[in-house]
Amino acid sequence: MATRIAVVGATGNVGRELLNILEERMFPADEVFAVASRRSLGKEVSYGDRTLKCHDIEQFDFTQVDLVLMSAGGSTAKEWAPKIAKAGAITIDNSSAWRMDPDVPLVVPECNGEAVMGYEKKMIIANPNCSTAQLVVALKPLHDAVGITRVVCSTYQSVSGAGKEAMDELWNQTRGVFVNDEPTPEVFQKEIAFNVIPQIDVFMEDGFTKEEWKMRVETKKILDESIELVATCVRVPVFVGHSEAVNVELAGPLSAKKAKEILRESPGIMLVDDPEEELYITPKECVGEWATYISRVRKDPTVENGIAFWCVSDNLRKGAALNAIQIAEELLNRGVLKPEKKPVSTN
Repeated sequence: MATRIAVVGATGNVGRELLNILEERMFPADEVFAVASRRSLGKEVSYGDRTLKCHDIEQFDFTQVDLVLMSAGGSTAKEWAPKIAKAGAITIDNSSAWRMDPDVPLVVPECNGEAVMGYEKKMIIANPNCSTAQLVVALKPLHDAVGITRVVCSTYQSVSGAGKEAMDELWNQTRGVFVNDEPTPEVFQKEIAFNVIPQIDVFMEDGFTKEEWKMRVETKKILDESIELVATCVRVPVFVGHSEAVNVELAGPLSAKKAKEILRESPGIMLVDDPEEELYITPKECVGEWATYISRVRKDPTVENGIAFWCVSDNLRKGAALNAIQIAEELLNRGVLKPEKKPVSTN
């Protein structure tokens, strides 16, 4: 029998994307169950050409599955992941609930795929923050080549990172501007239409937001504790796709040309970079794609060994659902999960 999977939070943006990507990548699942809160009981979601009816998480029997892909928020993950572990299933969680637990691996397969084997301690594997996921994919090959000492990152994060209600707010406020209907912020702290908001998550005592803190501590956990990172995270009026302007201070010399060569050959990265032809990637162009796109690689003249670049990715994919499926594929390839005869996609 192949792997049996439950998608918890199946009616949300990421939950629906999890179902889409399971089908697209031909993940060898013998059975897939859609699970959500009681209010979504019986609601239908698509899985390829099939339609699944949602089960109530309170009533669902997790002993009938091997793997749970969870995208239902931190409080749900905190409550249910240990219960699911007792039922004998592994949870791959998209929330921040378990990321910094020392007994829970935080995994981006292109960077630390071997870490999935740490699942045995708690039967939980954590998915990183969406802005962290694409960043570490870009940093990993440079760190392997010469070492990274410091990173300065400014993000331009789409509203989909805050959920469906946030996407609706951008749409309604944008429409309201043109029909003289005064936009009222509800999801965000300020108006998001035709604006940018330099706050994602709550402010901490040191003046940084929790999103900025997450990028720092998660990068250290995934790549190397010695890397110093400072981030400024900004919400922008884009529906899908996170962008990042990244400055990297390296431990040794590396030309922009060599950096491009390294990035071009690295897993999970698509280099699109030709200033003469004005070739670079914007968030609109990355929607629905697997890759983390790198553009505008150049020497940073302000430090001795500096490289600057632009990084773009579909946050609902690599930032959440795709990375979770890649973690599942890593478990499959390491023999933790039992495959069907059809192959797993290697894209």
